[in-house]
Amino acid sequence: MAFRDVLENVGSMGRFQIIHIVLLLMPTFWLSSHHVLQNFTGGLASHHCRVTVQANGTQYSNLTKELEEGDLLRVAIPMDSNQRLESCFQFTKMQWHFLNSNHTLANMTEVETEPCRDGWTYDKSIFSSTIVTEWDLVCNLRSFKPLGQSVYMGGVLVGAIMLGGLSDRFGRKKLLLWSYFQMGVTGTCAAFAPNFITYCVFRFLTGMAQSGITLNSFSLIVEWICTEKRTIIGTAASYCFTIGQLLLAGYAYGIRDWRWLQFATSVPFFIFFLYGCVFKSSESPIKKKKKKKKKQLESSIKKNLKKRLRKKKKKEILNSSMQQELASVKASYSILDLFRTPAMRRISCCLSVIWASTSFAYYGLALDLQNFGINIYLVQVIFGAIDIPAKFISTTTMSYVGRRFTQVCSLIIAGLMILANTLVPRDLQTLRTALAVLGKGSLASSFTCAFLYTGEIYPTVIRQTGIGFGSTMARVGAIAAPTVVMLGEYASFLPLVVYGGVPILASIAACFLPETRNTTLPDTIEQVERRAKGKALAKREEKSAGILLETTEAAEKKQAHDDL
Repeated sequence: MAFRDVLENVGSMGRFQIIHIVLLLMPTFWLSSHHVLQNFTGGLASHHCRVTVQANGTQYSNLTKELEEGDLLRVAIPMDSNQRLESCFQFTKMQWHFLNSNHTLANMTEVETEPCRDGWTYDKSIFSSTIVTEWDLVCNLRSFKPLGQSVYMGGVLVGAIMLGGLSDRFGRKKLLLWSYFQMGVTGTCAAFAPNFITYCVFRFLTGMAQSGITLNSFSLIVEWICTEKRTIIGTAASYCFTIGQLLLAGYAYGIRDWRWLQFATSVPFFIFFLYGCVFKSSESPIKKKKKKKKKQLESSIKKNLKKRLRKKKKKEILNSSMQQELASVKASYSILDLFRTPAMRRISCCLSVIWASTSFAYYGLALDLQNFGINIYLVQVIFGAIDIPAKFISTTTMSYVGRRFTQVCSLIIAGLMILANTLVPRDLQTLRTALAVLGKGSLASSFTCAFLYTGEIYPTVIRQTGIGFGSTMARVGAIAAPTVVMLGEYASFLPLVVYGGVPILASIAACFLPETRNTTLPDTIEQVERRAKGKALAKREEKSAGILLETTEAAEKKQAHDDL
């Protein structure tokens, strides 16, 4: 009897499991904030060149103290095409004659300008301080702001590659605790970074830690619960990310200084590290078995499930479980094992397409959603709120219809919503926004299903590597998404066509995945292959039976015809 059978027989929602799940889900409230934290820590405030008055020796030297701010800016900074102050240029000399009432706007275009000499003045009505305002990441340095976010996503990518395989080899808990500690240290150091380069280094390390926490927490949750509870618990985990994004809008609204906001979202991970060290029974049961720690696993199960196991059968069940599975577990696995056998190869290829396309469309859509034109804090709430009904619908369909159906439908609906925006005129902003939000919600459903689907479809011995590989492909999709915007130079609708077409094509790949609803988690690669061969054999037998039945019916009809 395998460990999964033990778990199914005794139940998997005892006191230990409840505490175990709650403690693992608590960090996700702050973890999700770091994904979109730079929307606030790197917020771009309206700005213009800092004006230094030099009126000595002119007829206006006595007026400088009496001038209002608007008049002073008028003589120092030109206007753009929208009649707003230029953000990056100023007049080479003060144009005091612009104060004359007979001055026209046409005269302004004939005056020489130059880049800002003395820095910038920023509007602090929305953000009191950001990395943009502190290090002047505007005008010729404006590309540095998205670079900071790209560096963070690069850390997430590297973390998914490195930590996924390491946790399969050294254990989930060790890597999870290290990720908690790294997240707290590097996030806090980023809050005190003296320059932009140092900030990027710490953000990269924070991204790596984020992958370690996400991957290991999800696996530890899935491996300690039975089949019937996986959908609900998996969706609850995704809701924690949603709530975290909603909470971010609240404390970002209250903490307008980027350093304190960065600090506030990082310090809690020291608490998670401490209670993770105290809570000693959270290691994966299969990882303990895989490392030949039979006594350690037996002790863990006795401690966590002792009130739910029958005393007479406890030892026999444990011995049977260990003897059956220790013989089939290999010492270590690598990412190559995801492609070594036919069934694993098909699964890995299909899941990689799903992860990459979902992330690609998600971040591509997010680039378009920046033009909401409303308060940034309200936008953050809208982005988070749409996930609530989307994930509820996703959970319902996953529970009662199936994972594959949910995955396919989420991708198709998301693609159709994005493509529909190509047909809507740009002046209908409300309709365009509604379609974009629906598309974002569908992609959130796709992410929810993909996380659960990946954790269920891969065997335990390589599950973390598989989830890490999927997360890696998601990061690849996120990195590729911004490059598609350049297609808009040829035709404005092309980016949306690509963003909408990719998830629809990916839905075809999802059709080739096996259904995992109400099935036990596989522990070894051999079990995955046997299931795939069993289904293929069943289909061949069904086809053979159909052919035999048709032949028999034809023979009976011929015999009846001959009798007549």
